Amino acid sequence: MTEHLRASGVAAGRVSQDSIDANFSDLHPAYAPHEAMVAADRCYFCHDAPCITACPTAIDIPLFIRQIATGTSEAAAETILEQNILGGMCARVCPTETLCEQACVREAAEGKPVEIGRLQRHATDTLMAQDVHPFTRADATGKTVAVVGAGPAGLACAHRLAMHGHDVVIFEARAKGGGLNEFGIAAYKSTEDFAQKELDWLLQIGGIEIRYGQALGEGLSLTSLQSDFDAVFLGMGLGGVNALALEGEETDHVIDAVAFIADLRQAEDLTALPVGRRVVVIGGGMTAVDAAVQSKLLGAEDVTIVYRRGQEAMSASKYEQDLAQQKGVRIVCNAAPVGIEGNGSLSGVTFAYTEAQDGKLVVTDETFTLPADQVFKAIGQTLAETPEALKLDGRKISVDDVGRTSVAGVWAGGDCAAGGDDLTVTAVAEGRDAALDIHATLAGAS
Repeated sequence: MTEHLRASGVAAGRVSQDSIDANFSDLHPAYAPHEAMVAADRCYFCHDAPCITACPTAIDIPLFIRQIATGTSEAAAETILEQNILGGMCARVCPTETLCEQACVREAAEGKPVEIGRLQRHATDTLMAQDVHPFTRADATGKTVAVVGAGPAGLACAHRLAMHGHDVVIFEARAKGGGLNEFGIAAYKSTEDFAQKELDWLLQIGGIEIRYGQALGEGLSLTSLQSDFDAVFLGMGLGGVNALALEGEETDHVIDAVAFIADLRQAEDLTALPVGRRVVVIGGGMTAVDAAVQSKLLGAEDVTIVYRRGQEAMSASKYEQDLAQQKGVRIVCNAAPVGIEGNGSLSGVTFAYTEAQDGKLVVTDETFTLPADQVFKAIGQTLAETPEALKLDGRKISVDDVGRTSVAGVWAGGDCAAGGDDLTVTAVAEGRDAALDIHATLAGAS
């Protein structure tokens, strides 16, 4: 029996290298120049464009599309990057189908929007291929800012601060930067090591140092950062993982979905990455979909996403849900996990059906068991370390509309901060806006 036909257990090599190459190829291939011109020509170039309002970073979308249509893609890239310095990655991973493209007038009129995301990728890729950085630093201010986390929020904040002449030190817990762009999204959404290429390109602005292996709470304190720097921005994301709180959760092959995706993104040989024959993913967000689809692409025979509420309540977009089902993933809704089966060796997960009663979700007495030799938990994350003295809003850091925390001189943004969607594009907007407020504050203190 060949490796890819193994009948049971968690095993590597379930599919061939050729299949891996095909399965993990670029989900939305780049436009050829002529294709970009044709796609750009569909834009109505609305004066009061709803797509701009729908973009968390407020990119002037009609302007950059017009620039592509007139053969100036580099200028289009500058229009994008002025608002969103990680516009290349956002073009790949942003749920445009629920943001700018959903708001597109063409979508309302024809059910087929202008492909804004792919056009954005065309523009930013064109500029980055020239290995030039379109922004320059202002004269040095003599001010220094600490940024915790080299993810989208931290990088956007650091870049904007560097543009204004401040010196920035980023403290990053991992050995590589990029945050969720590098470790937390499906491999078929960002191919050819793009996250690291974009990071290297961003750093060309100068004035930014990254210190790796530095985590808040592990030899690095907020108090020391406040003492050593003129301002602090927290953009460390959510490193903690919510638990199922079920007996047997520590059983082998009951795994955090984020860790699985990170391992997959860092693997040099995907044929060597083990996957179960029968996989169950618990959760309803983008992480659940990414874990489920990639399990299927690695050769899992039976993959099921189970979500406690109705499918319409899933935080994964309709597009992502459809993608999962197209790849052969089954979605079961209105069911919550109540037991890990196997007596020390995973054999399945028992779920109870749920229903709404008086506006609350309750677990019923009706249960069913799904056989499983691998389970992924995708039920959300929490702060790995709660910074001292900071006020929280639920499980996240409380901030105002420009990212100021309850502690003077400390700002926060991205997934670790309350209020915004957990999206790359939202993190970029929050990091950028916090940087502008930090700059204004430091300028006023001069």
